[in-house]
Amino acid sequence: MKKIQVLDVTLRDGGCVNDFNFGQAYMDRILDALEQSGIEFIELGYIDQKKGTESGRTQFCDEQVIEKHFLKNKKEGITYVAMMDYGKFDVDKFHQRSESGIDGIRLAFHKKDRMSIVEVGRKIIDKGYKFFVQPMITLRYSDKELLDLIEMVNNDIPDASGFYIVDSFGEMRPNDMERVLNLVDHNLNENIPLGFHSHNNLQMSYSNAVQLLQFPTNRELMLDSSIMGMGKGAGNLNTELLLEHMNLFYGKKYNVFPLLEVIDKVINQIHSEFYWGYAVEYYLSSINHCTPSYAGHFYNKHMLSVGQVSELLGMIAEEKKISFDSEYAEELYREYNARKELDDEKTIKELKEEFANKTVLLIAPGKSIRKEQDKINAVLGREDVISISLNHFNMFNTDYVFITREDVFGKAYENRRRMIVTSNISTEETRFIKVLDYKKRILVENGTQDSSGIIILNILKEFNLERIILAGFDGFSTNINKNYYDRNMRHPVTVEQAASRNKYFAGFVMRVREKVPVDFLTKSLYEEVGADEN
Repeated sequence: MKKIQVLDVTLRDGGCVNDFNFGQAYMDRILDALEQSGIEFIELGYIDQKKGTESGRTQFCDEQVIEKHFLKNKKEGITYVAMMDYGKFDVDKFHQRSESGIDGIRLAFHKKDRMSIVEVGRKIIDKGYKFFVQPMITLRYSDKELLDLIEMVNNDIPDASGFYIVDSFGEMRPNDMERVLNLVDHNLNENIPLGFHSHNNLQMSYSNAVQLLQFPTNRELMLDSSIMGMGKGAGNLNTELLLEHMNLFYGKKYNVFPLLEVIDKVINQIHSEFYWGYAVEYYLSSINHCTPSYAGHFYNKHMLSVGQVSELLGMIAEEKKISFDSEYAEELYREYNARKELDDEKTIKELKEEFANKTVLLIAPGKSIRKEQDKINAVLGREDVISISLNHFNMFNTDYVFITREDVFGKAYENRRRMIVTSNISTEETRFIKVLDYKKRILVENGTQDSSGIIILNILKEFNLERIILAGFDGFSTNINKNYYDRNMRHPVTVEQAASRNKYFAGFVMRVREKVPVDFLTKSLYEEVGADEN
């Protein structure tokens, strides 16, 4: 029977979820559970010269701090490894391997750097470490390119401890597995183990792993997995599921229960704060063959339909798909939404005249507007007030609905509501639709913001208004049931996203107040953040 081994990546790939901030106590508990499970390989984290730290995180500044602060009592029969991305650490700085330190280095690299890995690999091996070849996004290699890489490894690094097929974007299907497995197995030096690292964007990690296990070869096989699938985006193959499968069908004696215990006591706590797992945006990234960071970036704006996000992902240049570029993503997003341009100066002038010396009531869709309906209706009834609801219109009969979302526009149009819309939604000027230039109006304080509240406030602060009153601007909570009056509007936000959005909007309101008085009619987290800032 072929030799099959499991390599757990929870502490490394899982660290991409929480910026590697496990904390020492959680790091120790995860490592202990993995050691008790009986798996053969444990990946302790990343080695990164610039971003790494000494302790408390699994992104380390060098290999020495792993031994000093984390790997204090190695267990017999387990190989301890760390990963480094090509170019992120000067391998000349590695010390000679010691028996009490890590045993191996996994080198992840993009296709463009493949011809440079031999020198790195030889230096790592010469220092006494096992060396694993990890060609990221293996599907991006043509057959010839992959064969050339294999030939180079066979000739120049024949003592490599593993050669991996890496499904970085979770896009591999059974036909891909069959093709690549045959290609690698029939050409790779028979003494080099074949590994598989997957992501679960299409929920194929488990079935692809089973296909590898059933592949007719006598070669040693290695399978990567993580506890509860913890990993960036859609996550990875679940270690606990893989071990149970191996026990049932391959005569293994792994102990799954320590992993279940650490899921209950540790991983569930992390999962409640940092989400990973199957989601629409990760499916979209897979079918568009790009890093899931783009899909997450566009999807988390909550301004585009799923179809629009997919269309936008399809516009990404091929050379940009491999690594996320935030500036490029924002430029592409603006370009996509600003493809309908117009001159809105006449519309702005008309609104200025209509709103002159008035109080404007802005009603956002926060949950508080249900509780405070009477208070809001009292302001709506005043003759000196012009009311605008933001991306919703069912609760109150406001003078205008300000719309930046296509799904809201269609319903408001059917109901013949008076609207102010941005040009990414419509350029149709009618007696009940006023259109603003999207590209121009999202420019806020030398940056771009397409939040409906920020866009409309940025416009209104230049009007000669008596006052602006805010209702339903509740702010963001990680408890999605607290954020919107309409359950259909709910979407998850992380602690970091909620804090960042609340802080930005609170500061923005303070700057608007320098030009026009702004009052909150309903309770808001923005007020609390603003008070803390003062």
